[in-house]
Amino acid sequence: MLQNAKFPVKEVPAYWESTNKNKGNGTSVREMSTGYKFIVREDTNKVLSCMTNSYKLVRNDDIIKTANPLIEKMGGEISKVNVLKEGSKTVMNWTFPNNKVRMSKDDELIPEINIVNSYDGSLGLNILGGAFRIICSNGLIIGFVASKYTNKHIKTNIELNDLDRIIEETIGNTSNIFKDEFPILAETKFKEKHLIEFIKLFPEYANTLVTNKLIIENPKTFWDLLNVGTNILTHHMNREMVSTHNLEGRLYPKVKKLALKEADVAISWLVWLPYSYTLLWWEVWVEQKVCSSHTPSWKILRSFLWRIVHVLS
Repeated sequence: MLQNAKFPVKEVPAYWESTNKNKGNGTSVREMSTGYKFIVREDTNKVLSCMTNSYKLVRNDDIIKTANPLIEKMGGEISKVNVLKEGSKTVMNWTFPNNKVRMSKDDELIPEINIVNSYDGSLGLNILGGAFRIICSNGLIIGFVASKYTNKHIKTNIELNDLDRIIEETIGNTSNIFKDEFPILAETKFKEKHLIEFIKLFPEYANTLVTNKLIIENPKTFWDLLNVGTNILTHHMNREMVSTHNLEGRLYPKVKKLALKEADVAISWLVWLPYSYTLLWWEVWVEQKVCSSHTPSWKILRSFLWRIVHVLS
């Protein structure tokens, strides 16, 4: 499968010719550098792009030699390889099937690593960790990005020489988010105030669309809410607009922040509850005993339960 992405690529300098007549009958040809070079796919002789001389060619083959052994060592398996636009862009996907997380009865997520490389300058070297639902024909990836690394193909960019560290960090960050964050989203229910915050994320012209989608889907947890937002952005908003992609980048961090805060509140309540009940029981017992030293235990218990009902209401 990875073999499809290993096609050979070369750089060909771009020159312009200046032809001058000699004093004799012949002519002289002088080549002048233009400051540009062609990126050519050798097996098809297809010119993939024309780039400046500052462009650093990062070959798919070199990425695979570094990434694949490391990802396999950490439990990843190559899942699919998409070669787009005759080789101008390549998307390689690895999954980690032994680290899957069940989000709901019908929804199970598997951590993934996507490496996207291009030879036409439209993308740098992108390494993304997360769970991805759609990979579009133009190389656009839609899903939940847990960790992201992006670097331009520039000769002075020394980070391009440190791929092993970057890949290890991406896998580590992705694993932690799947283990620690996603389950909280799946288990924590949102409140009305969170719904208002969610709707405010979207532009005003989309309010009716977002409201109708919420009514139809009837989400309960923050994970459900995240899925509603992703569906709206993927299928119902103009993907040619920069604002749509900006919103896509803010959606998960915002929902995650709301979920983590709500989960902290719930945990604080659970920690406080036993102490509050103990204090309440002591208060009722003392009160009843002061009134009468012969108060039966069942009356103390009844009074305690009534106090609990009053507190919870």
